Amino acid sequence: MPTSKKTAKSRKVAKVPRITYSTLKVTPEDDRAYDHAVEEVRGRLGGRFAMYVNGERWIGAGEEASHVSPVDTSVVVSYFPRGTRDDAKAGIDAAREACGKWSKVGYKERTKALRKAADLIIDRRYALSAWMAWEVGKNRTESLAEVNEAAELIRYYCDQMEQNKGFTRPMEAPGPKQSTVTVLRPFGVWAVIAPWNFPLALATGMTAGALVAGNSVVFKPSSESPVLGSELTRAYVDAGIPPGVFNFVTGPGGTVGAELQENGKVDGLIFTGSLAVGLGLYHSFAKAYPKPVIAEMGGKNPAIVTQKANIDEAAEGIVRAAFGFGGQKCSACSRVYVEKPVKEKFMSTLSDCVKKLVVVGEPTKKENFLGPVINQGAVDTFLQAVEEARTDGGLLSGGNRLKERALEKGYFVEPAVVDNLSLSHRLFKEELFVPFLAVGTVDSLDEGLRLANDSEYGLCAGIYSHDKAELEKFFDNVQAGVTYANRRAGATTGAWPGVNSFGGWKGSGSTGKNGLGPYYVPQFMHEQSRWIVGK
Repeated sequence: MPTSKKTAKSRKVAKVPRITYSTLKVTPEDDRAYDHAVEEVRGRLGGRFAMYVNGERWIGAGEEASHVSPVDTSVVVSYFPRGTRDDAKAGIDAAREACGKWSKVGYKERTKALRKAADLIIDRRYALSAWMAWEVGKNRTESLAEVNEAAELIRYYCDQMEQNKGFTRPMEAPGPKQSTVTVLRPFGVWAVIAPWNFPLALATGMTAGALVAGNSVVFKPSSESPVLGSELTRAYVDAGIPPGVFNFVTGPGGTVGAELQENGKVDGLIFTGSLAVGLGLYHSFAKAYPKPVIAEMGGKNPAIVTQKANIDEAAEGIVRAAFGFGGQKCSACSRVYVEKPVKEKFMSTLSDCVKKLVVVGEPTKKENFLGPVINQGAVDTFLQAVEEARTDGGLLSGGNRLKERALEKGYFVEPAVVDNLSLSHRLFKEELFVPFLAVGTVDSLDEGLRLANDSEYGLCAGIYSHDKAELEKFFDNVQAGVTYANRRAGATTGAWPGVNSFGGWKGSGSTGKNGLGPYYVPQFMHEQSRWIVGK
């Protein structure tokens, strides 16, 4: 469909600070603005925040919860209300009251307000990125890229709504003076349960998809990243989203999350997180009648390196995908299958690449590639995997807890590369969500594909080969929703709105429709067929 002038203008604006996960190009001006924002945010650490329900600040009757920084656990990032079921009910009731009016506003007015929110996110990008460093430990380049992605997600979903004219389509006329039309209409109230690892981009994508389609939202951020959730809320409110249409409730899964899952006034639920939690939501959310659950549930993402690969290209792409943000991405490359004739060269090149690229330290510092993992639980998972690898096979490099003076109060670890494990070992099977890479040797591409597909997950997969037939075999046979070939910027990572959609098969996703792509927004609507007889 032709692009409108308004849409073209939107895309031009979206490219102004073109920092993506592929380019990671930060200018000196960006560096200066970011460094200033870090100091500004440092002065705001330990502040008290509120929830937001029905257009008002909402404290609730529950206790207050504090959240410390993974960079330095002596620093309290924020204090937030520990929401209760009653707080979640208040948000749901407000959303129910507002959803009818919001859906009748019309998609053109909805996209106008949402585009303003995208502009505000870009205007505030340095402060948002600084908060991301303190709150979840993400480095400056990846956090700036994430903020930019959040704005582009809004704009891209607005584009989809406009290009499809609100998803209203005339059908074949059934007879004289008769007409039929198909209309996608919003479900009503959506619960959005967001993760901590992409605290702005994923929360923005999920909420924007629901909002642009005409739904109202009750948004629960992760308890590890409530400040970024609050900042997203502020952008929507400042952009003019009406009271009750967007509600922000913080608190544990056992109270707020449980109410969002069980309350019959919620019409749809979208979740990003673990397979166990996602499956629980998928099986239990709908009781009286079927209701939509959109769940993205992680991955154990493989890369295959064949004899026809460029080894330098493969090593760098795998290191960036395995250790970017400490492997704390559902798209992270956590297992590699290398054909035997090039295994020795690959391992040597991989080792050199890790030493060159993976500098661990405070994430606000430009020179550091990797900050801390998110919490003590992640540290324990990492150290347990390292010890198990040493016992069962052998550790090639890394694997230590880092405690030198500048890092002693944070959750810093040295990324681990493991070789010589059995290819059936659990470390090739289970998602760890830490900077841990298992490498295995295979005799052929066919064996690599069989092992790659031998997983409950099917999110991302990559290959390094410059043989056309091998690439075709890979794409035709690999069981994954997001695939890459010969990508130096990331073997399995780097999706972008309108460029590379993102979603999984099997245990990685519930709908088969990817975020960041053209089939995402319609999931927040159901179809109504209209047959009209008359003049």
